[in-house]
Amino acid sequence: MADPKQAQTPQRSGLSSNTVDYGDRDFALFLRRAFIKGAGYTDEDLGRPIVGIVNTGSDFNPCHGNVPALIEAAKRGISQAGALPMVFPTISLHESFAAPTSLYLRNLMSMDTEEMIRAQPMDAVLLIGGCDKTLPAQVMGALSAGRPFVVLPTGPMLSSQWAGERVGACTDCRRLWADYRAGRLHQTQIQEANNRLVPSVGTCSVMGTASTMACVLEAMGLTVAGAASAPAVSADRVRLATASGAAAAALASGRVSMPTIGQSQFDNALATLLAVGGSTNGLVHLAAMMGRIGLDLQPKAFNAMADKTPVLVDLKPGGQGYMPDFHEAGGMPRLMLELGGHLDLTVPTVTGETLEQRLDQLSALGRIEHHAQMVIRSAQQPIYPAGGLRFLFGNLAPHGAVIKPVAASPALLTHQGRAVVFEGLEDMAARLDDPALDVGPQDVLVLRGIGPLAAGMPEAGLIPIPKKLAAQGVRDMVRLSDGRMSGTAAGTIVLHISPEARVGGPLALVRNGDLIRLDVEAGRIELLVDEAVLTSRASEALHERLPSVGRPRGYGWLHAQQVLQAPQGCDFRFLRASSAD
Repeated sequence: MADPKQAQTPQRSGLSSNTVDYGDRDFALFLRRAFIKGAGYTDEDLGRPIVGIVNTGSDFNPCHGNVPALIEAAKRGISQAGALPMVFPTISLHESFAAPTSLYLRNLMSMDTEEMIRAQPMDAVLLIGGCDKTLPAQVMGALSAGRPFVVLPTGPMLSSQWAGERVGACTDCRRLWADYRAGRLHQTQIQEANNRLVPSVGTCSVMGTASTMACVLEAMGLTVAGAASAPAVSADRVRLATASGAAAAALASGRVSMPTIGQSQFDNALATLLAVGGSTNGLVHLAAMMGRIGLDLQPKAFNAMADKTPVLVDLKPGGQGYMPDFHEAGGMPRLMLELGGHLDLTVPTVTGETLEQRLDQLSALGRIEHHAQMVIRSAQQPIYPAGGLRFLFGNLAPHGAVIKPVAASPALLTHQGRAVVFEGLEDMAARLDDPALDVGPQDVLVLRGIGPLAAGMPEAGLIPIPKKLAAQGVRDMVRLSDGRMSGTAAGTIVLHISPEARVGGPLALVRNGDLIRLDVEAGRIELLVDEAVLTSRASEALHERLPSVGRPRGYGWLHAQQVLQAPQGCDFRFLRASSAD
């Protein structure tokens, strides 16, 4: 039942909302108006509904290098729609610059976003973000804050050319580095490639985590049409920023109502994740987002969806193209038309219409590309028939693990081999390339101690092929870990093994030489060791000797106390909606 005192209090909006409590609300507003007028605002300005614009620009974040231009375009759209734009900063995360890992800091960014939305007077908020963990963190925070919001991705970078081939970050970064490790490229070549791999600001130009999250958010109706794919440095991206600002202003004024976000939106997100051949990280982030509104990601339901959802987008790392190709082919609007019954098109959007109405309007205006192309396939011509991502279970992963078959070697999807075990990142760095390492092409590389509690779950699951095998031409092996891998990576990699080794999960019981069996079609990952032997090993408590990112103070202490496992999205326990616990 509502608090009767609360019901008697008139709803305040614009500058009068969220006033500081001095015991005199009129004085609080008087003081606020006095200070803001110092910036040159008029009473007419201050009478408008307010749209907060989250500024995640940072010199440490080249994926967000276009944020200043997007802010200016968004402010124009907000002002033209009759609202007042107010820009404010939050934490900015870049995968390559945030140590120990950007996922470790994602929850901090979500808390920053939530608290700043709650603390400041705004009737709606425009979330501008891009690099991998930024969009999930912002949406997690906005869902918890309960304020209307529109998402504006920063957009992908361009692709480039090197040595007569097309390249782009970051699938080609990993491929060329593997060639360098194997001796197929020399020092001068890899340095030249380094200058060509990232030709502009923006997020990775392949279907990595950043582009995956942009696509799923558009399928959820949380962006304006086409926002997922326009290149960061394009005029289209600037126009999308203006349109996003106008959409946020409509939410702020009440002309459009913020959709209620529930299971239908997340089902659309999961179907899109599958159809684009998206990042395994998408499952972690969607689980965290769902937890903020009392939902849980159900692995069995996801696998059933995967069994009937084709991979239709031919982009690296599972295909051949780059994000600018996806945009030119028609982007998410065209993909949603091709997906048809795999999506719930009755889902409402932040611009007021349903997805179906949006697609109808775009089609009527001739704004959905229908030219012949091979980047966005029809359901009759998929690049992978179904099961582009899959949850695995077994005695190694009683709470689940994840694999991306569309980016794996088909011959390794059913495989049995000896375990070669590494006890965390330092041990792997010290021994992986040792010529004396007892390892062969059929072995299974096992890296433990890189889960959420142990190491903040870094993108280290793409264990490099040992140099002596790479020099022999070995390009893929079965690799297992309780960590993650980049959405730009490819290989036969089993990730997110849960519970992680550091909390006593079965991965801590594996020893060198143990046989491990992977059967993706059956959905199993098994350690072929007698139960009695495993029980005996458990008494050794090896997991307690694994590393931890826990700290005696500050955020490191909070992370150690509150971080959950991959099935709950590695969110903090106290940030999830109570019904999700």
